[in-house]
Amino acid sequence: MVGDRQLSADDARTLASLRDDAAPTSESEVLKWLAREYEVPFNALDDIDPEKQVLGLFPARILLREELLPLRRDNGTVEVATSRLFATQGLDALKSLTGLHLQPVLAPREAILREMKKRLGVGADTIDTLGEEESFQVVDEDGSEDTNLDTAAEDASIIRFVNQVLRDAIDLRASDIHLEPFEDEMRIRYRIDGVLQDVPVPAQIKRFQPAIVSRVKILSHLNIAEKRLPQDGRIKIRLDAAEVDIRVSVIPMLHGEAVVMRLLRQNSALRGMGQMGMDDRELVSFRRVLGLPHGIILVTGPTGSGKTSTLYTALGEINDSVRKIITIEDPIEYQLKGINQIQVSEKSGLTFARGLRAILRHDPDVLLIGEIRDAETATIAVQASLTGHLVFSTLHTNDAPGALTRLVDMGVEPYLVASSLEAVLAQRLVRVLCPHCKQVDVSPTARTLASDLGFPSDTSIYRSVGCRECRNTGYHGRRGIFEWMDTTPEIRRLILKNSSSGEIRDAARRGGMRMLADDGWRLVRLGVTTPEEVLRVTKAQTDGEEKKANNAAEIVATAAG
Repeated sequence: MVGDRQLSADDARTLASLRDDAAPTSESEVLKWLAREYEVPFNALDDIDPEKQVLGLFPARILLREELLPLRRDNGTVEVATSRLFATQGLDALKSLTGLHLQPVLAPREAILREMKKRLGVGADTIDTLGEEESFQVVDEDGSEDTNLDTAAEDASIIRFVNQVLRDAIDLRASDIHLEPFEDEMRIRYRIDGVLQDVPVPAQIKRFQPAIVSRVKILSHLNIAEKRLPQDGRIKIRLDAAEVDIRVSVIPMLHGEAVVMRLLRQNSALRGMGQMGMDDRELVSFRRVLGLPHGIILVTGPTGSGKTSTLYTALGEINDSVRKIITIEDPIEYQLKGINQIQVSEKSGLTFARGLRAILRHDPDVLLIGEIRDAETATIAVQASLTGHLVFSTLHTNDAPGALTRLVDMGVEPYLVASSLEAVLAQRLVRVLCPHCKQVDVSPTARTLASDLGFPSDTSIYRSVGCRECRNTGYHGRRGIFEWMDTTPEIRRLILKNSSSGEIRDAARRGGMRMLADDGWRLVRLGVTTPEEVLRVTKAQTDGEEKKANNAAEIVATAAG
């Protein structure tokens, strides 16, 4: 007998060699060998669905600590998945607590941990401990409590739970964490690759909602006693040698305070221009304007479309010892070596406009304005470009032509826009197909769409499927699609005439501009993404685009059916 300890893979290989068997080479093979030798069932847990009633029989903290997963109950015997056949202390503890007969089933450790997280939820061991402790009373939501919420939020279990949520979100590459209160539940969601995904959490988490929110407030240096007004704060954490800056927004809702945390990874490596995924036309045009002595270059798109990352990449391309580059941002998302960066602070009165005026007295060559939000900032940016500075900034518009009319709407004179604006780049992020599970779409509609788009006859359109590697989403990671518009003489004349964005768009297309959807279809042809993703982030603006969009919508509907 090996004894009351975990049998390692090396131990199993040694035993196998002593018995003249083929030595196992992976954990699954080791466990299968052990299952044969000791006549214990083996289950890979690929299609398993543990019974909720069985899970509820055992304390979550013991299951998580000992890495045990109850599967099903049959005639008074409960099957329990484990990867450690000879570490019996966990099974013994469960037996003594419940009096049930337990049957071990060997399963890979990774599969057990995956299923436990899915079934029990993030922080289940912490919530389970809180449910048994009476170290504090959870605050009532009607505001009539006498509990010291500060003490509640500093409870070790609450601290541990919030830390678990933050670590889990960072490990899953989430950009945002949403804590949402409802009448009978507290929902947690992560935004991963631009799409919100539900996070499994223990059902009893609702009881601890006020203490969890208060813990986040304490970390963000916010007023935990203020529950009637919105508050904004920030948290800076270090995890595995990586720094993460977290922007926190707390807003009172009907059933409590909702929290959104945006995760900004400070140590993320910036890609070069060649790794941005631009097609040749857009890349050559972008590099050309980087060499201009003055003018404005705008990047447009909705929140979270990668505008700031694109501008940082551009600055990295021209960052050298002969240029002085100054940025004013809110927030500073990346720290760039050799570049002077200013953080906007509304509380202290350092706004974009005020900071921009001060920057111009620092003899810069290149300016980056985090966002043009108002007429004052827009006017100063235009004046800076006309006095010999190269200015980069972002603007919230749906497409590149819309940026020109937006500046005029802000109050900038059309002749100033026409003389200062050099180019506009609109962009979106589409999800990239998971390489492990993507499949060729063989439907007739996919073939029709490929024909309408002018793809070569041997081009395959892929569809998303979903697997363990991509959390059953069918996608992993994101990639940009771009719409580049140069301010040609024709477009400058249209600006002076106060022409509509539609007229400017038509002129830009005559000049060679490729729309966002067109660049999206390029990635569909390359097998990078799906028609569904292109439709999700773009819109049809011409009759031809609408036809393509309708065919793509049929593909999406067929896949959904």
